[in-house]
Amino acid sequence: MKIDLTGKVALVTGGGRGIGKAIAGALAACGARVAVVDINKANADAVASEIGSARGFLCDVTVGADVTALVEAVEQEFGSCDILVNNAGITRDNLMLRMKDEDWDAVISTNLRSAFMATRAASRGMMKRRWGRIVNMASVVGMMGNKGQVNYAASKAGLIGLTKSVAKELASRNVLCNAIAPGFIETEMTAAMNPEVRAALQGMIPMARLGAPADIASAVAFLSSDLASYITGQVLVVDGGLLM
Repeated sequence: MKIDLTGKVALVTGGGRGIGKAIAGALAACGARVAVVDINKANADAVASEIGSARGFLCDVTVGADVTALVEAVEQEFGSCDILVNNAGITRDNLMLRMKDEDWDAVISTNLRSAFMATRAASRGMMKRRWGRIVNMASVVGMMGNKGQVNYAASKAGLIGLTKSVAKELASRNVLCNAIAPGFIETEMTAAMNPEVRAALQGMIPMARLGAPADIASAVAFLSSDLASYITGQVLVVDGGLLM
């Protein structure tokens, strides 16, 4: 069966590069009109131009008023906001005893608080229309922990709790909320790994390779569609078998 998002409007945070860019492209390819949101407007505009049926938006997702204004602008521009992908995220890695308060706060604010604010703003219209899809970008790190990433792991574990709670609150209005937990994906960060670390990493993965952004984007497209109309409150792990 083909994923068909014709007539739907998707908002993708952190859509200016990497996994977010792949998600925006996949949703557009399925027929959705896409609001590509990024803190770098040039990146957002470039992605929007590349995928078509899209527009770039500038937003600092850590600022509540800006997130609310963003959702209002998308609804005014496109007529609705049917699909929300909370993909924006950062890392500020360090061992717990060396981690600065500001590095903890920045990661929690960008990765977790922003998803709460965007979900709160976008869900109102979804509930009125009795159709909505919210996909939160968690991580296997939020399920298994990782040395040097207590802030990142906490933010991603928090996203999973947020996902399940939102799913319970909104299910009766046909607004579904799920999370995706990627494993190690080919990004700018993983490309910078030295060969020994990369080889060790791949050795931990049963499929013996890192994932591609397209692997995550395909999962988002599925959860955003009517093919997933009886799935909510779930965490879809896309990691080549790493977590098992």
